[in-house]
Amino acid sequence: MKHVPVPVHTERRFAPTALMLGNVITGCSVLAPAGMLVELSAGLDVSIRTAGLLITFGAIMLCVGSPVTAWLTSRIERRTLLTVTLAVLALTNIASAFAPDYASLLGIRLVMLAVGALYTPQAAGTAALIVPEERRGSAIAYIFLGWSLAVAVGLPAITFIASRYGWQAVYGVIGVMSGLSLLLLAWRLPGGLIGAPVDLKTWAAIGRNRMILLLLLITTAQMSGQFAVFTYMGPLLARLTGAGPDPIAVVFAVYGVCGVIGTAIATRIVDSWGAWKTSMLFTSVLLAGVSGWALSAGIYSLMAVSVAIWGIGFASTNSMQQVRLVGAAPALASASVSLNTSVLYVGQAIGSAIGGFLYARDLFFANGYVGAVLVALALTTVILTRPRKA
Repeated sequence: MKHVPVPVHTERRFAPTALMLGNVITGCSVLAPAGMLVELSAGLDVSIRTAGLLITFGAIMLCVGSPVTAWLTSRIERRTLLTVTLAVLALTNIASAFAPDYASLLGIRLVMLAVGALYTPQAAGTAALIVPEERRGSAIAYIFLGWSLAVAVGLPAITFIASRYGWQAVYGVIGVMSGLSLLLLAWRLPGGLIGAPVDLKTWAAIGRNRMILLLLLITTAQMSGQFAVFTYMGPLLARLTGAGPDPIAVVFAVYGVCGVIGTAIATRIVDSWGAWKTSMLFTSVLLAGVSGWALSAGIYSLMAVSVAIWGIGFASTNSMQQVRLVGAAPALASASVSLNTSVLYVGQAIGSAIGGFLYARDLFFANGYVGAVLVALALTTVILTRPRKA
């Protein structure tokens, strides 16, 4: 059946917002352990590094699950697909609150993220279906604002709740919020939305597209560099500066608020600047922030300022990757966006594994320098993907 994009109607005006808020829930579900590693370590009687493996193993599940689920579910109506995904996130977060031990929590998390891998790429693809083509770039960037809000509001709240009420309370709150997000999405998202089907020929076409492959390399390097630090940001701040839970929550909040600001700026300028120039700007800002963290390690105030700079770049670079992939090959967008989400999680897995290796060996200063090198690789590749003039 030929796909016909659904036009925007007045009664559906908040559909992009509903999609974006679902991304907040997805971001909180993915990132929650990073905001409460100390509490998970103490409550489950495991080391900080072992608690951090919840991020690493979860990222591996996400990177495998994203393209596989995109292939298996590409013919399912989008409202049904996305609401079922949020229902699974609600149930598995609530189940996590009752996990009796580390192995049980890890098992539930793997199930949660195997299904949760669907949400971000499908939400971005759905946003492209419900807005005019000239607004597609800003709409996709707006959907990724959800990840910025997950960090700006979600992670500080996670750190605050976990330090006072325990990690179980965090999972319970995320579960309830998932249910509310599900109801909003079911109410506002139009029915009958079907994306382009994904088949083996689609993956083969992606493999032959040099620009798409370079864009996927950028995503991998960006995320690897950031998660070499981000996964252990709380414990690193505690070790390097002696910061307690509240100052750490402040840094998470600064990171996320600046992410919202960066995404808002990117959303406003991408349609006029173009995705490549916007990507260049924010990847450069990202490198400046991660480098600042490395150079100022041990001084809380300077590290917080570096995190603010870093935050301006982190979410906007991710959203620009989605916009550039859609523009590089519109016919392959459903698959390329899901594959980009997959390599995003590959980057998380690589970065968190490197970060855990360094943290376990007390090489606390090295995390930032390794992260900066990887982000510099991403910036170099962005330069190489400059569009050629006709």
